[in-house]
Amino acid sequence: MLLPPQPVDDAIAARVLDGLDGLIVTGGRDIDPTRYGQQPHPQTDRPGADRDDWEIALLEGAIARELPFLGICRGAQVLNVALGGTLHQHLPDVIGDSRYQLGDGNFARVGVMVDEDSKVGRMIAGDDITVEVYHHQSIDLVAPGLRVTARSQDDVIEAVELDSVPFGVGVQWHPEQTPEDLRLFAGLVEAAVEYRKLSGSSVSRPHEGVTHG
Repeated sequence: MLLPPQPVDDAIAARVLDGLDGLIVTGGRDIDPTRYGQQPHPQTDRPGADRDDWEIALLEGAIARELPFLGICRGAQVLNVALGGTLHQHLPDVIGDSRYQLGDGNFARVGVMVDEDSKVGRMIAGDDITVEVYHHQSIDLVAPGLRVTARSQDDVIEAVELDSVPFGVGVQWHPEQTPEDLRLFAGLVEAAVEYRKLSGSSVSRPHEGVTHG
């Protein structure tokens, strides 16, 4: 179920989430830096307030009701900002080059070290993997409540988890690009099935909302 941006308040977000058992917040343009107290960097995208508002409201609602969610690239960054964290607006300023976003739609492959004692670690069953990335921004100050569970060899944060909910995961890489990373989606589906059982729904098939810009 695609969830395109729309005018939102808590009540609208709640009605949408009432019909879901899982949520995926996908990649896209940069978050408005004024949301985490910074002025725009010259390389930061023109903000899209409608999508920022929409995804933050959905994530806040999902957290409140412990609805399973997976943030991908921008989605992980939205999660961090929604909970009070900040971002590096232009990663090349930090690491010295653009190897995390090659441009022209070409994904880069980077090595990532994963905490084995984490949901991501258990889903991918390994502590050292190679992932596909396409991000020029990254998580900087980690929001309260989030735990870093994967870093690249450059010490760039690549996964965070919200331990206060049964399944709250954000990865800055793109798991949809490689068959091995489909295990993250399988983990979300498993969590959504469990959520449905606990919520007492009579419908047998889980539905997952995917934000879309």
